[in-house]
Amino acid sequence: MYEAVTKDIKVTVTPFYLEEQSSPLENHYVWAYQVHIENCGSETVQLRNRSWRITDAVGKLMEVDGPGVVGEQPVLKPGENFEYTSGTPLTTPSGIMVGSYEMEAADGSFFDVAIPAFSLDSPHQPVRLN
Repeated sequence: MYEAVTKDIKVTVTPFYLEEQSSPLENHYVWAYQVHIENCGSETVQLRNRSWRITDAVGKLMEVDGPGVVGEQPVLKPGENFEYTSGTPLTTPSGIMVGSYEMEAADGSFFDVAIPAFSLDSPHQPVRLN
Protein backbone atom coordinates (compact mmCIF):
# COMPACT_ATOMS: atom_id res chain seq x y z
CA MET A 1 0.00 0.00 0.00
CA TYR A 2 1.27 3.47 -0.93
CA GLU A 3 -0.02 6.72 0.59
CA ALA A 4 0.32 10.48 0.12
CA VAL A 5 -1.47 13.45 1.72
CA THR A 6 -1.81 16.85 0.04
CA LYS A 7 -3.89 19.67 1.53
CA ASP A 8 -5.86 17.23 3.72
CA ILE A 9 -6.66 14.90 0.79
CA LYS A 10 -5.29 11.40 1.43
CA VAL A 11 -4.64 9.14 -1.56
CA THR A 12 -3.89 5.45 -0.94
CA VAL A 13 -3.00 3.06 -3.78
CA THR A 14 -2.78 -0.73 -3.71
CA PRO A 15 -1.48 -2.33 -6.93
CA PHE A 16 -1.78 -6.01 -7.82
CA TYR A 17 -0.52 -8.08 -10.72
CA LEU A 18 -3.13 -9.83 -12.88
CA GLU A 19 -1.56 -13.14 -13.86
CA GLU A 20 -4.70 -14.36 -15.67
CA GLN A 21 -4.71 -11.33 -18.01
CA SER A 22 -0.96 -11.33 -18.63
CA SER A 23 1.00 -13.21 -21.31
CA PRO A 24 4.70 -13.11 -20.38
CA LEU A 25 5.71 -15.04 -23.54
CA GLU A 26 4.16 -12.19 -25.54
CA ASN A 27 5.66 -9.44 -23.33
CA HIS A 28 2.20 -8.48 -22.07
CA TYR A 29 1.89 -7.80 -18.32
CA VAL A 30 -1.23 -6.35 -16.68
CA TRP A 31 -1.79 -4.73 -13.29
CA ALA A 32 -4.84 -3.39 -11.52
CA TYR A 33 -4.63 -0.75 -8.83
CA GLN A 34 -7.17 0.24 -6.23
CA VAL A 35 -7.26 3.92 -5.29
CA HIS A 36 -8.85 5.29 -2.12
CA ILE A 37 -9.27 9.09 -1.94
CA GLU A 38 -10.29 10.56 1.41
CA ASN A 39 -11.16 14.17 2.24
CA CYS A 40 -9.64 14.68 5.70
CA GLY A 41 -10.15 18.45 5.53
CA SER A 42 -13.01 20.82 6.32
CA GLU A 43 -13.84 21.94 2.75
CA THR A 44 -15.77 20.16 0.00
CA VAL A 45 -13.67 19.34 -3.08
CA GLN A 46 -14.32 17.83 -6.50
CA LEU A 47 -11.88 15.73 -8.48
CA ARG A 48 -11.74 17.31 -11.95
CA ASN A 49 -8.76 15.79 -13.79
CA ARG A 50 -6.10 13.10 -13.51
CA SER A 51 -2.53 12.96 -14.73
CA TRP A 52 -0.44 9.75 -14.73
CA ARG A 53 3.19 9.03 -15.61
CA ILE A 54 3.76 5.31 -16.22
CA THR A 55 7.34 4.14 -16.71
CA ASP A 56 8.24 0.59 -17.70
CA ALA A 57 11.36 -1.38 -16.74
CA VAL A 58 13.40 -0.02 -19.67
CA GLY A 59 12.47 3.62 -19.00
CA LYS A 60 9.74 4.05 -21.62
CA LEU A 61 7.35 6.74 -20.37
CA MET A 62 3.63 6.93 -21.09
CA GLU A 63 1.58 9.91 -19.93
CA VAL A 64 -2.18 9.69 -19.42
CA ASP A 65 -4.22 12.82 -18.75
CA GLY A 66 -7.96 13.35 -18.76
CA PRO A 67 -11.11 14.36 -16.96
CA GLY A 68 -12.10 12.55 -13.78
CA VAL A 69 -11.46 8.91 -12.94
CA VAL A 70 -13.36 5.88 -14.31
CA GLY A 71 -15.88 8.23 -15.93
CA GLU A 72 -16.62 10.17 -12.74
CA GLN A 73 -15.70 13.50 -11.18
CA PRO A 74 -16.56 12.73 -7.57
CA VAL A 75 -17.47 15.40 -5.03
CA LEU A 76 -15.99 14.74 -1.59
CA LYS A 77 -17.47 16.52 1.40
CA PRO A 78 -15.41 16.63 4.60
CA GLY A 79 -14.94 13.09 5.90
CA GLU A 80 -16.12 11.44 2.68
CA ASN A 81 -14.11 9.10 0.47
CA PHE A 82 -14.18 7.66 -3.03
CA GLU A 83 -12.68 4.39 -4.17
CA TYR A 84 -12.12 2.98 -7.64
CA THR A 85 -10.12 0.32 -9.43
CA SER A 86 -8.35 0.73 -12.74
CA GLY A 87 -5.49 -0.94 -14.53
CA THR A 88 -2.57 -0.68 -16.91
CA PRO A 89 -0.66 -3.00 -19.23
CA LEU A 90 3.10 -2.93 -19.80
CA THR A 91 5.44 -4.73 -22.18
CA THR A 92 7.94 -5.29 -19.36
CA PRO A 93 7.53 -7.37 -16.16
CA SER A 94 7.80 -4.32 -13.89
CA GLY A 95 7.34 -0.57 -13.85
CA ILE A 96 6.32 2.40 -11.76
CA MET A 97 3.38 4.80 -11.73
CA VAL A 98 3.00 8.26 -10.21
CA GLY A 99 0.57 11.08 -10.79
CA SER A 100 -1.73 13.78 -9.52
CA TYR A 101 -5.38 14.75 -9.33
CA GLU A 102 -6.55 18.27 -10.05
CA MET A 103 -9.13 19.19 -7.42
CA GLU A 104 -11.54 22.08 -7.40
CA ALA A 105 -12.30 23.70 -4.04
CA ALA A 106 -15.74 25.07 -3.13
CA ASP A 107 -14.51 28.63 -3.85
CA GLY A 108 -13.66 27.66 -7.46
CA SER A 109 -9.90 27.52 -6.97
CA PHE A 110 -7.88 24.54 -8.19
CA PHE A 111 -5.04 22.61 -6.57
CA ASP A 112 -3.10 19.44 -7.31
CA VAL A 113 -3.11 16.38 -5.06
CA ALA A 114 -0.21 13.93 -5.27
CA ILE A 115 -0.80 10.30 -6.16
CA PRO A 116 2.08 8.42 -4.51
CA ALA A 117 4.60 6.64 -6.73
CA PHE A 118 3.93 2.93 -6.65
CA SER A 119 5.72 -0.09 -7.99
CA LEU A 120 4.28 -2.50 -10.54
CA ASP A 121 5.98 -5.81 -9.82
CA SER A 122 5.32 -9.21 -11.35
CA PRO A 123 6.74 -12.63 -10.47
CA HIS A 124 8.39 -12.58 -13.93
CA GLN A 125 10.84 -9.80 -13.00
CA PRO A 126 14.31 -11.22 -12.26
CA VAL A 127 15.46 -10.46 -8.75
CA ARG A 128 18.88 -8.83 -8.50
CA LEU A 129 20.83 -8.76 -5.27
CA ASN A 130 23.24 -5.87 -4.82
